[in-house]
Amino acid sequence: MNPIYRLFEGYGIELEYMIVDQCSTAVSGIADKLLADAAGKGAYRYDCGTIGWSNELARHVIELKNIEPAGSLNELSTDFHKQVDSINDHLKKYDCRLMPSGMHPFMDPLRESLLWPVDDEDIYKTFDHIFNCQGHGWTNLQSIHCNISFSNDNEFARLHTAIRLVLPLLPALCASTPIVEGRATGLLDNRLVFYRKNQKKLPLMTGHVIPEPVFSRDEYESVILQPMYRQIAPFDPERILQYEWLNSRGAIARFERMAIEIRLMDIQECPMVDIAVCALVIETIKALAFEKISSFNQQRVFSEIELEKILLETIRSGCSATITNSDYLQALGLKGITTMNALTIWETFARDILPENHFAHNGLRTLFSHGTLAKRILSKSGSHPSREQLTLLNKKLCDCLRDNKPYA
Repeated sequence: MNPIYRLFEGYGIELEYMIVDQCSTAVSGIADKLLADAAGKGAYRYDCGTIGWSNELARHVIELKNIEPAGSLNELSTDFHKQVDSINDHLKKYDCRLMPSGMHPFMDPLRESLLWPVDDEDIYKTFDHIFNCQGHGWTNLQSIHCNISFSNDNEFARLHTAIRLVLPLLPALCASTPIVEGRATGLLDNRLVFYRKNQKKLPLMTGHVIPEPVFSRDEYESVILQPMYRQIAPFDPERILQYEWLNSRGAIARFERMAIEIRLMDIQECPMVDIAVCALVIETIKALAFEKISSFNQQRVFSEIELEKILLETIRSGCSATITNSDYLQALGLKGITTMNALTIWETFARDILPENHFAHNGLRTLFSHGTLAKRILSKSGSHPSREQLTLLNKKLCDCLRDNKPYA
């Protein structure tokens, strides 16, 4: 039986990176070979100390996650970076390396995607049959998943409510995907553009991305899960997908492990920044959940549609987004303010919530000085980059991941 972690006692972080060719930086679908080299023929995961390697859908993506819930994030940047080094050593014989950021900027998923060939094959085949998993929202996306523990309905209600308030602001902190198939789209978080649309055939799977305001496990089951199961049932007669992980909202309750998983953060340029971002997000959610910023009653009144409007603005403009919902700003503790830049909100949280000596400040400094990774990528590439420019940019990002240093 798994131990029960109370609210904010356990954290699970999942980081996804691309495997790319060292010279061309095109994606390379060899995650199965990598895992076989590390763990043996037919392996679909490899545990190395406190961190596990695995793959889920696209064969060019490798996922790293802490095996057991962590009580603190302090050491995770170092732990994850050691695994990045180890994976890069394994990949040398294939002339490949790991690359960060939330989407590959010139990948054509219809031509280059390879789906995972082994573990959970029935699940992937069913998803592919229903949704066609060759597109950007399926095989060209890398994200941070942040899991936060809770132990009962009261803790769930506080955590879920606080997370819902924070979700619309995440692209203002984490957007890293301004370029799709070689061109700047004018949007800063294209990963979330595809995330919102990739299951539109069955709209209850994703809903409004922001989950509905529910405050207990029973309510979550009746309002979110059961309607979703009913909608997909005609396409899934063998009930292969009738599980809580089918939910594709931006934060999903994982009652099987008593945690809520946040899914709206693009992967950043290195674990130092990934973990710093997670730390700031967690501490902000914690301050909300413990009513240090505003009351629970102030936080619970926002509908998913109202919060989605704010999310769409940050998806479009990233750190330059302006938040004009004064009630929302009040719920974030920004009293008397009717409009505010989204990145400034995060800077305010970092200043007011994180202690001066908190490790996350080092990872956040470049982000607050120069904007999201998406903005920094655009400042280097421009709106009409050549393939050569993007290849050089990709190599620089690979170097940042290798060295565990921000992209400045």
